[in-house]
Amino acid sequence: MEHKNTWETYSAKQLKEVDDFAREYMDFLDNGKTERECIDQIVNAVEKAGYRELEQMIRDGKKLRTGDKVYCVWMNKSIAMFQIGKKKMTEGLNILGAHIDSPRLDIKQNPLYEDGGFAYLDTHYYGGVKKYQWVTLPLAIHGVAVKKDGTTLEINVGDNEDDPVFFVSDLLIHLAQEQMEKKANKVIEGEALDIIVGNKPLVIDGKKNGKKQEEEGETGAAKDAVKKGILDILKKTYDMEEEDFISAELEVVPAGRAREAGFDRSMILAYGQDDRVCAFSSLKAMLEIGAVERTACCILVDKEEIGSVGATGMQSKFFENAVAEVMDLAGEYSELNVRRCLAHSCMLSSDVSSAFDPTYAASFDKKNVAYLGCGMVFNKFTGSRGKSGSNDANAEYLGHIRAIFEKEKVNFQTAELGKVDLGGGGTIAYILALYGMNVIDSGVAVLNMHAPWEATSKADVYETKRGYVAFLKHAEL
Repeated sequence: MEHKNTWETYSAKQLKEVDDFAREYMDFLDNGKTERECIDQIVNAVEKAGYRELEQMIRDGKKLRTGDKVYCVWMNKSIAMFQIGKKKMTEGLNILGAHIDSPRLDIKQNPLYEDGGFAYLDTHYYGGVKKYQWVTLPLAIHGVAVKKDGTTLEINVGDNEDDPVFFVSDLLIHLAQEQMEKKANKVIEGEALDIIVGNKPLVIDGKKNGKKQEEEGETGAAKDAVKKGILDILKKTYDMEEEDFISAELEVVPAGRAREAGFDRSMILAYGQDDRVCAFSSLKAMLEIGAVERTACCILVDKEEIGSVGATGMQSKFFENAVAEVMDLAGEYSELNVRRCLAHSCMLSSDVSSAFDPTYAASFDKKNVAYLGCGMVFNKFTGSRGKSGSNDANAEYLGHIRAIFEKEKVNFQTAELGKVDLGGGGTIAYILALYGMNVIDSGVAVLNMHAPWEATSKADVYETKRGYVAFLKHAEL
């Protein structure tokens, strides 16, 4: 079977829709470089569309009826949205599930130190990264620090035009003979990914501060004066003390805005497209579907890149609890009914797939790989080598999905991650499949996956949103 280039199927009207959708998506990426920032945008969008907060409805003793829309946020990092359909929830939900975390560098709890005249912040990389890709890039810091009194300090520096940026240094090529002989996974060690945040010492007025001469240099600079200078800036700018790093969640991400790529502007180059491209497409599908027969649901979760663990990951009971609460407000709750609802549900595990890269063609099976510009991607299975750790969708479900997409004229392709014995990866699909529901992986093909800058096709992003709308309206097996 040959891959059809999606661009060739569009009318002039659709081409404009593709570009408009891409611009909206790029804005979402620029304003959502962390999970918390994504959640803020999503809540603003769904409330504007008439969604009500689940917890508030419970407190007010409200009931849910057909057409009602509710959402539930967990720890500011995960969200579940529901639009109540005409049919009983025990007949199942149509679920889109994506993740909003991305590979990055996390700042440690005791991070600030000085060495060789530089102030550094110590980091711990998050998710699967090629560590050498993170050196010498302009970097930004996004996140929060929570003080002992509960005050939350929002920190976002490096992405505005007049902001400073940060970076991880690398050894100059002139002295790198030994480094160049190392394997790629050893060229840059994890403990070497500390970011440089300053070089100017805090100069102290000896008369005003009464510092002893032995604690000062000839210029009056104190010991660890560069570190002290950074602490002085943090205090003045954010009212942040050094001990506030203990209760901070600060993420180091590439600085810079999402950009159109190529002379033809056909692609998007940006940080965090795995998996915010599927999260955004899923969100927009929920906002566009109109009335539905089966209750529509969208889950956007944290921690997928490290195994979906923790209270905000898919392995937590957050989603199951939310379903139980929604069913209770709809007058359908019982433990058995929750189990029936989940078992009868259909899900698209909305996550990205690898795109064919001609430069590294030997890593792919050309017959079974996704191509940029050829539409939404379905992965019947993921996992590693012998499908280890994979959900493997059944043929009946695939046949049902094919029928929906062909009816709605959605362009799609099927793929595997790469050649069988080279490695692999997983998604949240297997976790939802534990309930007995039908699940298949679907999403957008990505070039440079997990790199600081990833590439997607505008056409694929648009087509994936169209596919998600068709699924939410018509899936029922």
